[in-house]
Formats: sequence, structure tokens, C-alpha cells
Amino acid sequence: MSPSLPSSKIIGILALQGDFAAHRAMLEDRLQARAIEVRAPKDLARIDGLVFPGGESTTIAKLLDRIELAQPIRERVRAGMPVFGTCAGMILMAKEIADRPDQPTLDLMDITVERNAFGRQVDSFETELSFGEDGNEKQVRGVFIRAPYVTRLGQEVQALSTFESKVVAVRQGNMLATAFHPELTDNSGVHEMFLRLVAEA
Repeated sequence: MSPSLPSSKIIGILALQGDFAAHRAMLEDRLQARAIEVRAPKDLARIDGLVFPGGESTTIAKLLDRIELAQPIRERVRAGMPVFGTCAGMILMAKEIADRPDQPTLDLMDITVERNAFGRQVDSFETELSFGEDGNEKQVRGVFIRAPYVTRLGQEVQALSTFESKVVAVRQGNMLATAFHPELTDNSGVHEMFLRLVAEA
């Protein structure tokens, strides 16, 4: 097991659409954490933390509503279950989407997010980032694919990483979100922070 996560804890990975397999590989193969794929409300009862993967945020939001999973997730998160979203997962977690007032979200984090803020698929890139809380930052590798960034932070939201003065990673209590894809690299630093949130919950 990951040294930061008790063996009794299980991480759920939302597996409706997107790159959930890469998150599972990072958690299980690199960090030796227990992980399961979440596809129905009954799966929530088994988990202690939940990952929202990248993918297509509107599609994921509509699927969550269709299978009646959106509200149970909101209730678990508001009761204290840690969550971690990457790229589309960050969009899904946001309270507001800039210039897209009708975009469905889970309304979990007090942030406003700009979609596709770094350009289209052809503009994808990788870069080294400083990531973490003040005085405890580490270098991580960020993969940006049609990535968003945060344009507004609520009072309880902490910026964990920036790129070209744009906020690309945030934490609000038991919630963590990145605009980039750490699961597509060999650097486990972001996932390790999430596992610490789960261990402490």
C-alpha cells in the first residue's frame, strides 16, 4: 500500500468516459493504492475518495444525471469525502464556467473556470510545474490537453500551481483539482497529495 494511505481505504475513479484507466494505473501500479471504477450510485458506498478524470465535461455531466449519480456524489463530497479532478474533472467540479452559464457542473468548488483556455488539441503541451502548498512545493510534470484554467478563486480556495500567471491547480478543503493531466506522466506527486487527503478524512 501507499505509505500515506491505510489498506482499508479505497479510491473510486469515475469511469463513465475519459482517461480513467490512466488514473487507475497511477494509483494501483505506482502507488499501490486500492482502486475501483465507479459507474453507479451503489459504487459510492465502497469508496473513501473519488477521482474525476479528463474527457468531455458536458458528456460526463449529462451521464451523471442520467444514471442518477450526480446528487449522491454531491452529498458524499459535502459530507467530507475527498475528490480530485483533472482537466474535464476540474470543469465538472467548478461552481461556474466562464461565458458558459448553461454548462452543467456538480457545483462543488468555489471557482470559475475557462474552458479550452490553452487552445485546441493541436496546442497540447507538457511542462514542469511547481505544485503544492506554501513552503511545501515540489516539481511535477503537467500535460495540458485542451486544458482549462481558473479565472476566479473563492475565499476558501488555495492556488497550488500556476503556469504563465494562470492558476492551474487548486485545493478547497477536501477537494483538489488540476487543469493538467498528472496521470499521463511518471510523476506521482499530485496523486500523493490526494491520497493524503483521503488518509486524513
